[in-house]
Amino acid sequence: MLLKLVKFTFWTGLFTVGLSGVAGAGLYYQTLGDLPDVEMLKDVSFETPMKIYSADHKLIGEFGESKRIPVSIDKIPEKLKLAFLAIEDTRFYEHNGIDPIGILRAAVVTASSAQAKQGASTITQQVARNFFLTREKTIKRKLKEIFISLRIEQVLSKDEIFELYLNKIALGHRSYGVAAAAQTYYGKTLDELTLGQMATIAGLPKAPSTLNPISNPSRSKERRHVVLDRMYSLGYITKEEYEKADAEPYKAQFHASQLEGYAPYVAERARQFALDKLGESAYTDGIEIYTTVKASDQEAAHKAVFKAVTAYDQRHGYRGAKENLEKELGDKNFDVEDYLYKNDKYHYIKPAIVTLVNDNEKFLKAIARKGEEIQINFEKLKWANRFISDKRQGPLPKKVSEVATLGDVIYYYQDDEGKYVLAQVPEVEASIIALNQYTGAIQALVGGYDFAKSKFDRTSQSTRQTGSNFKPFLYSAAVANGININSIFQDEPIKTWDPGSRTWWSPKNTPNRYDGPMTLREGLARSKNVV
Repeated sequence: MLLKLVKFTFWTGLFTVGLSGVAGAGLYYQTLGDLPDVEMLKDVSFETPMKIYSADHKLIGEFGESKRIPVSIDKIPEKLKLAFLAIEDTRFYEHNGIDPIGILRAAVVTASSAQAKQGASTITQQVARNFFLTREKTIKRKLKEIFISLRIEQVLSKDEIFELYLNKIALGHRSYGVAAAAQTYYGKTLDELTLGQMATIAGLPKAPSTLNPISNPSRSKERRHVVLDRMYSLGYITKEEYEKADAEPYKAQFHASQLEGYAPYVAERARQFALDKLGESAYTDGIEIYTTVKASDQEAAHKAVFKAVTAYDQRHGYRGAKENLEKELGDKNFDVEDYLYKNDKYHYIKPAIVTLVNDNEKFLKAIARKGEEIQINFEKLKWANRFISDKRQGPLPKKVSEVATLGDVIYYYQDDEGKYVLAQVPEVEASIIALNQYTGAIQALVGGYDFAKSKFDRTSQSTRQTGSNFKPFLYSAAVANGININSIFQDEPIKTWDPGSRTWWSPKNTPNRYDGPMTLREGLARSKNVV
């Protein structure tokens, strides 16, 4: 009797398994026509932002909705790969795209806790979902995901699948892929990351918008601990590495792309050009635009505008500190670095908070970004007489306390000698455009004092009077008609009757000064209206 029961059970089980296999195969081939061609993953191209370069191949701009920096698997640190495997798919290199053991483990955890605490999707399944499917929670979508995963495992190697995953995965703040996340949260390349930072990034796929270290530091730190604990329990890291990484200070700030040259107005002109020519696809097709400017020439042009505007602005007086934070400095919960980070907007001038005013020795001290203490001597702030109006200023200060007080938020810059100088955000603007007269190429372009202050490009968007710009054309016409550049003209007041308007025409120099006989060349060089 027992033998019959065993036989019955054996044949029933075998029949069930066979029937399930046939049903699965039938379902697979029925769905096959709806499945995408996974062969395309061999030649996948990621949506990468538009990049703008100077003539000497320096990155001066990057534009795109999503940040992505594709990187090959061999360039990704081993510990970072292990962190993802530990928390996402420990058996990735052992299963064939679907992990029955992982599914069973997730089911046991869910049953024991009465809630879904552990997912069962493999890395291959996540690749299938990210490239080919939506996130709708239906049986049909899940079956497609399984079938696509099995097919991916037949077409690609494990390293190729893992590389696609690490470059495609969404990691918060519009960052896709591990290299972009490292740049966004820490301003680092992958090889510069600490183990704690790697664990933080590896913990993001579960909920990138709410677990990232900028939006929710406390939850992100808890998730980092889970990743590190998992890595330690699997033997991926030593106890010493685990404890050191778990104790790392938890700090992340948003970092824009690391540019190699400062030319924001040029980059913006190039962006508008690409958008006009290519449309919105310019932001995702990974195009590279090379401009005619050199990074060194651009830096020189920006510095020239900065120096000239700063000198002009200082002659009109000091408008005072941005605000005063004396009370906040006494609050242990006040984050000085976070405040300065948010106000560090400009290229040349930087924010700081005054911590000491010394009238006897004539200097002030202030705390700047990253805890740096700076000292501004009286010599470098004595220009700061009080601003009253464009035409009126107060007397020059005689001591430091007439300019700044404890807690003042000030701006500063370093001069050519490396000394710190008190600064302020100017109210005036200026621009430069330098053209190659032989080719018409733009050699340098600065549309304003600072792009962060004003994105309005005064070289192309402002409307202004022609003024003396017309003179070279008039002088050129004179030379073309036989007048020699050394011909003598009289720089003196003239008065001529104009029959057309029936009025006297009497041009004036600006300023109203006349210097007698001079050559045509000198008249042009000195912009003489009468000549």
